[in-house]
Amino acid sequence: MKKILLVPDSFKGTMSSLEICAIMEERVRAYYPDAEIIKIPAADGGEGSVDAFLTACGGEKVTLASKGPYFEDIQSFYGLLDGGRTAVIEMAACAGLPLAGGVLRPDKTTTYGAGLLMLDAARRGCKKIIVGLGGSATNDFGAGAAAAAGIRFIDSSGKEFTPTGGSLSNISRIDKSGMDAALKAVEIVAMCDIDNPLYGKNGAAYVFGPQKGAGVEMVKFLDDQLRVAAEAVKRDLGQDIAAIPGAGAAGGMGGGMMAFFGARLEMGIETVLDTASFDSLVKDADLVFTGEGKIDTQSLRGKVVIGTARRAKKHGVPVIAIVGDIGDNIEAAYDEGLSAIFSINRVGLPFEKNRLRCKSDMRLTIDNLMRFIQGAPVYQGRV
Repeated sequence: MKKILLVPDSFKGTMSSLEICAIMEERVRAYYPDAEIIKIPAADGGEGSVDAFLTACGGEKVTLASKGPYFEDIQSFYGLLDGGRTAVIEMAACAGLPLAGGVLRPDKTTTYGAGLLMLDAARRGCKKIIVGLGGSATNDFGAGAAAAAGIRFIDSSGKEFTPTGGSLSNISRIDKSGMDAALKAVEIVAMCDIDNPLYGKNGAAYVFGPQKGAGVEMVKFLDDQLRVAAEAVKRDLGQDIAAIPGAGAAGGMGGGMMAFFGARLEMGIETVLDTASFDSLVKDADLVFTGEGKIDTQSLRGKVVIGTARRAKKHGVPVIAIVGDIGDNIEAAYDEGLSAIFSINRVGLPFEKNRLRCKSDMRLTIDNLMRFIQGAPVYQGRV
């Protein structure tokens, strides 16, 4: 039986990784109806990550009461994998931009709800928690999540409070002694596909603050707040995390996950592939399809396409990337393990018009490739 792995990323603004997997599978089965097709939709930590993991690994979705970006009561969720030993949490499920309801105030929003999800998973007995960092409406350094977990933030008057993006400078002391015992025993991984530091011109506030509603003055204010918080962590917890790549993810939550929870930051695709046991699955595979919205020099850092290709290369399995656009100077991608790269853009149209036909173009592109593979002698030994 033929075996094909599908590991696409989403095409931002057009198709989710789950939708792309469905299109790919449908066209592959038109030519190889008996093929073993394994879908591993990639997740970057943002919206849709839990569903992607559940599709790739199986499991169940847990729904529970939590808190939204403005401390309001909401219903949220996370995923349980591996018989309940691993939890997958989207911080955006409690602190995402869509939940802000059009009121964008990154100085007032909180990650408190994400901390409640982590706490619930730990108390349920999970041994590992994967937290996706992406799509946030927050700039609170993950202090809200830490407060939900029992970490105390004390102001100059000795009063405990939950910091938001605009009150981090009020932290006079951080006390981790009250952190919930269940979380102390859990391995925590934060999925992070950016390498921005905590603060500065390339930091959380300056780079991502404007899309969360911060104007010029607020950006500087938020950046200053993160600087003060980093100094408090350095003073009270003995950790200097400000310049670590990824510390600026999700409004500084990347840094907070390391400082407060002892988490390690990982590229999303590495977490997905490890969790789905990709190295075992690919050993006897004939072909891997991967893809992303655009492959360019930034992709070479190891995002979905390159991360997948590197893993498959170790087992000598060919990898074809299906992308929206192909940038210049990406020849090094072939050295990483890609066999070929194809764009789905069949006609030269602006993005706003191409996005309306992207699903059809994806279907036709896969169809063309399967026609070639079925009739090409070079592939007969593998596919």
